[in-house]
Amino acid sequence: MKLLEHEGLRLLSEAGIPVPSFIVVKSPEEAERAASRIGLPVVLKAQVLVGGRGKAGGVKVVESLEAARRVASELLGSRIRGEIVEELLVAEVVEHVEELYLSIIVDRASNSHLVLASRMGGIDVEELSKNHPEALVRVSIDPLTGLRDWHTRIILKRLGLSSPAGDRLRGIIKSLYNVYTHYNCDLAEINPLSLKSDGELVALDAKVIVDDNAARVRGLKLGREVGAESEASKLGLNYVELDGEIGIVCNGAGLTMATMDLVNSLGGRPACFLDLGGGATAELVYKALKLLSERPHVKVVFLNVLAGITRCDEVAAGVVRIYDELGGAKKIVVRLVGTNEDEGRRILESRGISYFTRMLDAAQEAVKLAS
Repeated sequence: MKLLEHEGLRLLSEAGIPVPSFIVVKSPEEAERAASRIGLPVVLKAQVLVGGRGKAGGVKVVESLEAARRVASELLGSRIRGEIVEELLVAEVVEHVEELYLSIIVDRASNSHLVLASRMGGIDVEELSKNHPEALVRVSIDPLTGLRDWHTRIILKRLGLSSPAGDRLRGIIKSLYNVYTHYNCDLAEINPLSLKSDGELVALDAKVIVDDNAARVRGLKLGREVGAESEASKLGLNYVELDGEIGIVCNGAGLTMATMDLVNSLGGRPACFLDLGGGATAELVYKALKLLSERPHVKVVFLNVLAGITRCDEVAAGVVRIYDELGGAKKIVVRLVGTNEDEGRRILESRGISYFTRMLDAAQEAVKLAS
């Protein structure tokens, strides 16, 4: 379960991690009062569960009460990457000299926890890992023994961070690890972690994904799911939203992951993971594709199906239905092989929809269309 930023910040604050003063508001009038109470200037941040909100205009610094009311009026009710803004976080502006990055994630490849840290905060970790891999410190933590002092010493040494900031970062790493393990998190991230001129560190943003069951056991009020994830869950679909442009739709988690890897290796960026599961009907395929058609960041849908229990004719019928409804407004690349393949091919050809039988050919076409 993804938490909203203010929910994540409260978890960090309860764990002893410094955070800015903030107030959550739902109206322009509340935003004006909050700005007056906190003290100008303040930053207004849309509370949505999608990435890239800053680039989409969802984060604004204001220096007057009038501007706070006006910007709040503009943001509330607007859409950030398809999500309606219902709440704003009004927070103090923290002056700082440097932005750090700190996160803890599940590393399933090594069956361990992984601490990631960098002195180049404020940018996506994917971008950091790709363009500045030398600046990203990685330290694996054995879940059986947990975080130890020598782990934090390694991180501080590799970051080149001396006291007093180094001592404070050591404490923040331990506190973040406690949050991460207490709620069985998939992710506990602070980005940016601001370094002030006096060596104080303040978490300016929080991204936290907790295990649903752990949240209930710990008495944590669950955050809202992203709209698309909530809709997909009701349909019985496995859906995870990502930051790319190519919507990946397959039948089976393994095939979906392999398709995502292939698209990425060809220079494409997956916009989502969507697993139809086995035996998908034409209705389910239609609803899955309709869901992606409503995601503004999805430029191309790549449907890759190896039909066994699932039937090609059912898949094709769902594709044709959404194709007719959209009138070709959303680009769809289809790779379809398996049970009732000939009938599925006939259904697609009846609408002039091109399709592929080789996964590589289809992936190359999807990446080409997205670019």
